[in-house]
Amino acid sequence: QVQLVESGGGLAQAGGSLRLSCVASGRAFSNYAMGWFCQAPGKEREFVAAIRWSGGRLSYADSVKDRFTISGDKSKNTVYLQMNSLKPEDTAVYYCGAQTTLRWGNVDYTVPTPYDYWGQGTQVTVSS
Repeated sequence: QVQLVESGGGLAQAGGSLRLSCVASGRAFSNYAMGWFCQAPGKEREFVAAIRWSGGRLSYADSVKDRFTISGDKSKNTVYLQMNSLKPEDTAVYYCGAQTTLRWGNVDYTVPTPYDYWGQGTQVTVSS
């Protein structure tokens, strides 16, 4: 079993910044990728950013490119999301996911499917 704990959410003004953190823990697990998704009330969970540890490949949703930066430390099973130039439409619960099962072929990290474990989420609220 793997546990993910997010932190760093809160209230920010439009144009401000927040930094989210997510730590994965558990007994002897593999960690192939971690990602951030967000879910606003009445909406489905949406992709924000992902990092694949092999090769350090990064992916971003178009809506956050040039504003958000994902980074992390695989040795610590930790991923961060630096959120700059926040907009009211960024308001949502942000969830961290981890892929712990090796998957072959092309894996789409912009959908929730490849992620085996999720955190409880952290609320981000951006006021105008």
